[in-house]
Amino acid sequence: MTATRLTLSLLNAADTDGFVALLDGVYEHSPWIAERAFAARSADGFASLAALKLALADVVRNAAIDEQLALIRAHPELAGKAMVSKTLTAESTNEQSKAGLTDCTPEEFARLQQLNADYNARFGWPFILAVRGPRGGGLSRTQIIETFARRLNAHPDIERAECLRNIHRIAEIRLNDKFGVTSALGNQVWDWAESLARFSDPGYAEQGQLTTLYLTDAHRAAAGQLADWMRECGFDEVTIDAVGNVVGVYHGKDEHAGRPGEAAAHEWPRRLLTGSHYDTVRNGGKYDGRLGILVPMVCVRELRRQGRRLKHGLEVVGFSEEEGQRYKATFLGSSALVGRFDPAWLDQADADGVVLRDLMRDAGLPATLDAIQALKRDPARYLGFVEVHIEQGPVLNELDLPLGIVTSINGSIRYVGEVRGLASHAGTTPMGRRRDAAAAVAELVLYVEDRAGAVPEVVGTVGQLQVPNGSINVIPGRCRFSLDLRATTDAARDALDADVRARLAEICERRGLSFTLERTEAAAAAPSDAAWQSRWEAAVTALGLPVHRMPSGAGHDAMKLHQAMPQAMLFQRGLNLGISHNPLEAISNDDTELCVQAFQALLDAL
Repeated sequence: MTATRLTLSLLNAADTDGFVALLDGVYEHSPWIAERAFAARSADGFASLAALKLALADVVRNAAIDEQLALIRAHPELAGKAMVSKTLTAESTNEQSKAGLTDCTPEEFARLQQLNADYNARFGWPFILAVRGPRGGGLSRTQIIETFARRLNAHPDIERAECLRNIHRIAEIRLNDKFGVTSALGNQVWDWAESLARFSDPGYAEQGQLTTLYLTDAHRAAAGQLADWMRECGFDEVTIDAVGNVVGVYHGKDEHAGRPGEAAAHEWPRRLLTGSHYDTVRNGGKYDGRLGILVPMVCVRELRRQGRRLKHGLEVVGFSEEEGQRYKATFLGSSALVGRFDPAWLDQADADGVVLRDLMRDAGLPATLDAIQALKRDPARYLGFVEVHIEQGPVLNELDLPLGIVTSINGSIRYVGEVRGLASHAGTTPMGRRRDAAAAVAELVLYVEDRAGAVPEVVGTVGQLQVPNGSINVIPGRCRFSLDLRATTDAARDALDADVRARLAEICERRGLSFTLERTEAAAAAPSDAAWQSRWEAAVTALGLPVHRMPSGAGHDAMKLHQAMPQAMLFQRGLNLGISHNPLEAISNDDTELCVQAFQALLDAL
C-alpha cells in the first residue's frame, strides 16, 4: 500500500496532534520540534516547503543547549550497534543502507567502530552526518570515513553546531521524501559543477585537487565544455571572446523576432547581464564563481523547453579570470567588459616566464589590444548586472538560511609592511631595553582586531607574519606582515585605514622602531543598486523565505560591472561551515533549487 503523500494544505489544516503525527520521523525521536514549530506558525500556516524547513530549524537553533544535545544523542551511531541489531528507525535504516553502511568491509566496519569510540570519548555524543549527502543520493563509505576523521579534531562548540546542521539536512531529505519532491534543477547545476571539476591543471589533477588557472589546457577545456552546454541549453548565440570569456545570449521577444541590421542599435531591447568566473584558486572548490554561470544556464534551458521568450534578452558570461592566480591581472575577464583592461597586463610574465600576450596567441585568441577593447559593453544596451554566488562564509550557515541578499561588496585596502628593530640575545637583553619588531607587529594585530570589531561590517586581517632569519634565542630584529582592511563603504574603510596606520606609527615611536608600509591594492566598495536589490528580495520572499541582508566581504566580478551599470548579488549558503577556496566547499541540491527558483522569479518579474 502506498503511503499518502504529504502536502502543505494537509499540514496547514492539521491541529497540533495531527501536525506532529504528520511530521513523525523527520527529527529522530524529537516530537517537541514539530510542536514548537506549530505553535510559532502564522495564522495562514506555512507558505512553502522551504518555509516549513526553516521554521523547524529555527526551533532547534533557539532551543536550550541541553535540548540540542538530547536531539543529537537521539540519533544512532553510524554502522553502530543499532544497525547491527536492526533496531534503527525506518528512516535511519534507509539512509545508512543508501550510503552502503550495511555493506562495509570488515576493515571499514572496524575503522568506523574505532571512530565512533574516539568521537564519543571526545564529545560525549554520536557523530552525525547526513549520509545521503548534498545531492541526496548517498555519500560513499570513503567520504563518510574521511569526514568522520576530519571532524574528530573540531572544537566541541563548532562540532555541536555542525551536528545540528547535519540533522537539519537529514530532516530536509526526509521531508522531501514525505512530500515526494525532487530538486531536479538543483541536481542539474550540481551535476554540471561536478562534471566541470574534472578539468584540473597538472600537478593538482593527479592528487584529486581542483586548480584551473587562466588559459591552461584545463581552463580552455572548461571553457569549451561551458560553451557546449550553453548550446545544448538553447542559447541563440554562444562565443568565446578575445580574453576567453564564454558568452551565451538568449534573445528576448523583440530581439528574437528581428534580424540584424533591421534596426539601429539603440532601438534593440536591452538585455540583462549576468554570470561569474570559471577559473579557480589553487586547490579550490567547485562552486566559487561557477555557480553564477550554471544557475542562469539552467534557467535558459527551462525557458527554451517551455518555448518562452522574455521581454528582455539574457546574456550569461563565464568570466575567464577573476582570481589573479597566474598573473597580477585580477578581474581580467570582467575588466574587458567595462573597458578597464590594463594594456600592461599583456606584457606580464607568469612564474614560468610565459608572457600573457604569447599565452593568449597560443590559445588562439587575438592577443591585440584592439580586439580586447572591442569587448567593452555599452551600458545603454543593458538593464544591469546580477550575480549569484556561494557565500564563502559562515553567516547563512549559522542562521540556517539558504539564501541571502548582498547589500554591498566591501571596499578594500591591502598593504605589505615591515617593522625594524634590533636583533639581540634573548637571554642577556633586559625586557625594558629590547627593540622587538615581532612584539610591535603583535600589538598591531590586536589593535586591528579591536578596531575593526568595534564597527559593524568592518573587518581587518593580518594574514602574513614572518621573522626573517628568526631564531629561538634571538629577539626579532625584523618582522614582515600584511594588512587587509575592508568595509562596506569607502568612508568606513578609509577611517579604518587611517587609524591603523596611525597606531602603527605610534607603536613604533614608543618602542624605538622604524617601519615601511607599501600599499598593494585599493578597491572601492560596490553598493548594490536599490532597485535590483529589491528585485532579489521580492524573489526570495516569493519562495516563502525571510530576507536576510548582508555585505560581501569577498570581491566579485560584480565589483567591476558596478563601474559601468547597476548591479546586485544573491548569495547561496555553503555547507561545511561556509568554507570556500578549499576542497571542502560544498552546496546542497535543495539550496541550489531555491537559488534557481529565485533567479527564475527575478526573470519573470522583468
